[in-house]
Amino acid sequence: MRILFLFLLLCAQFSAQDSCDKVFIKGRVVDSLRPQSFYNLMVVNKTIGKGVFGQPNGTFFSYASANDSIVLSVKGYPKFTFLVKADSNCQCIIEAYVERPPQVFDEVIIKPLKSLEKIKEERASLALRETRMVTGLEALQSPITALYQAFSRKEKNKRWIAAQEFKDNKARVVRELLSLYVVYDIIELEAEEFDQFIQFLNINDDFLKTASEMELVLFIKDKYEHYLLLR
Repeated sequence: MRILFLFLLLCAQFSAQDSCDKVFIKGRVVDSLRPQSFYNLMVVNKTIGKGVFGQPNGTFFSYASANDSIVLSVKGYPKFTFLVKADSNCQCIIEAYVERPPQVFDEVIIKPLKSLEKIKEERASLALRETRMVTGLEALQSPITALYQAFSRKEKNKRWIAAQEFKDNKARVVRELLSLYVVYDIIELEAEEFDQFIQFLNINDDFLKTASEMELVLFIKDKYEHYLLLR
């Protein structure tokens, strides 16, 4: 008797599926952990490639054919997929329980800003690493060594590397100085603008090493105003 009942129930479901030209879908998306508004709920019929928006409270209504594949898409949640199955009233009622996955943040290392005094020490200590060249009387006494240093690719590479190291150290010091000026609201720069502004500054090496804090502030503030005009 029980087997017969299940058989008749399945037959009724298949009959409902076959007799429904369109199935009315109504449902609701529910966050299983906390109440949530779903302002970007999208109900997509993958079978026909069309979609409609749901309501902010998580409810949605649509029409589809039996056995169409429906995807409920909410930003920040895993997608919920189901097949349209019609009941005896040509309706498909769905309650979709979703759960937002735990949010993983990239590690952020916060470095404290250096003080003006510390940056001043670094400004004063900026120096081009020495790559000794034979000059003057030494060049006359050792012309072969002087010629080697002047034309040797290896020696030129040494001088180029030393110059690049000095350039990088100078840019680092200026960047730290600009970071402080941004914090103190002296200038307004985004982090990605620093390199461009440093190139625009083209600050003199000796001035950077010897200028007072007030001289530097006035110089950079003036350059910043010109930078804004050209940006």
